[in-house]
Amino acid sequence: MMLLALQALAQYQPSPENLKARAEFQDRKFGVFLHWGVYSMMGQGEWVMNNRNINHEEYAKMPGGFYPQYFNAEEWVKAFKEAGVKYITFTSRHHDGFSMFGSKVDGGYNVVDATPFKRDVVKELAAACEKYGIKLHLYYSHLDWHRLDYPIGSSGRQLGRPTNQQDWKSYYKFMNGQITELLTNYGSIGAMWFDGVWDHAGDATPFNWQLEEQYALIHRLQPSCLIGNNHHKDLNPGEDIQIFERDLPGQNTAGYSAGMTVSNTVPLESCQTMSDSWGFNITDTRYKSREDLIQMLVRAAGMNANLLLNIGPQSDGRLPATALSRLKEMGDWLGVYGETIYGTRGGIIEPHEWGVTTQKDNKLYVHIMKLQDSALFLPLTGVKVKKAKVFKDGTSVRVTKSKEGILLELGCVPEDVDYVVELTL
Repeated sequence: MMLLALQALAQYQPSPENLKARAEFQDRKFGVFLHWGVYSMMGQGEWVMNNRNINHEEYAKMPGGFYPQYFNAEEWVKAFKEAGVKYITFTSRHHDGFSMFGSKVDGGYNVVDATPFKRDVVKELAAACEKYGIKLHLYYSHLDWHRLDYPIGSSGRQLGRPTNQQDWKSYYKFMNGQITELLTNYGSIGAMWFDGVWDHAGDATPFNWQLEEQYALIHRLQPSCLIGNNHHKDLNPGEDIQIFERDLPGQNTAGYSAGMTVSNTVPLESCQTMSDSWGFNITDTRYKSREDLIQMLVRAAGMNANLLLNIGPQSDGRLPATALSRLKEMGDWLGVYGETIYGTRGGIIEPHEWGVTTQKDNKLYVHIMKLQDSALFLPLTGVKVKKAKVFKDGTSVRVTKSKEGILLELGCVPEDVDYVVELTL
């Protein structure tokens, strides 16, 4: 089985457009994840249908009351732009099966046909992203708690759905029809971000999602469109991004990355929540601090990964005030230190408890976030340090060399959220 998987991976040859898009994706470094759908009306997160065992026929009545009167795609995207965000990933369709775009193949179960709002959210976001130079990525759920032809997996088993209408061939055709719509009607899409194949991870007989054919369809429709899949496993053939949910690459603090090998061939992305929830949760006020979020971004960059930071918009179409405040704080910081993050790759010094390094050309940025001393030793050998300075004000940093590396004499114990020393190699 392992040999077959390796052979399949070897057979996928990304196009020149795809390779270029991968490099551009890595340069962007900071994205915003948007979990938004009719579930926001209940204020209990995007899994509320499953968690509360809401009958599928009753849940299907909810779109009739969905009218986000304050939704303004330009205001959203402009706020992201000012915060230093370079791309957004939007939930075009989540596990509840409701489409946030004007689909023609879903029987009318979408934001245009089933709500009094009657506006195509994805289309408006695509136009705003184009205007402000933000790349649009689209989340798409492989599982579905609404459609009766979806082969029921480990989730959504108490929703009153009949079990005699499951039809994989029909469901697979439907998914590919929607994917074709998304990659045909909404301009250039930076990536398709899939989720849900873990719904059949426990099947006695391995479930065949026919991913290779689906991925080939995507790469044919838009060769530069990247593919990521949040399956919590090693890469499948055709995937261009490796995703780590609630974790940095190589860690497994959230329990989703057990056994995953960190790829050194494709871009990496860490998706994290700003509070505790993905979809809007009215009782969740546990927002991470400015310091935590900035250091999360820096540590991701130092581990050669992007940070995709989540916001759950309210049902009225507004972004939560605390989320906007945190974004502004991150934008202010990036306004000073963005050069040390954007366009960089993980530095030649491995991540440590004290911090990480990022690198661009002959510049090595030493990000010091947790240090109790006024000096820092770096095991930097084989290269010559031409110059060392504090990034924010240009103050020279004394460098003492030895066989084992160099000692940065900082002159003080760093107290900044991220004390950056720039080394010219």
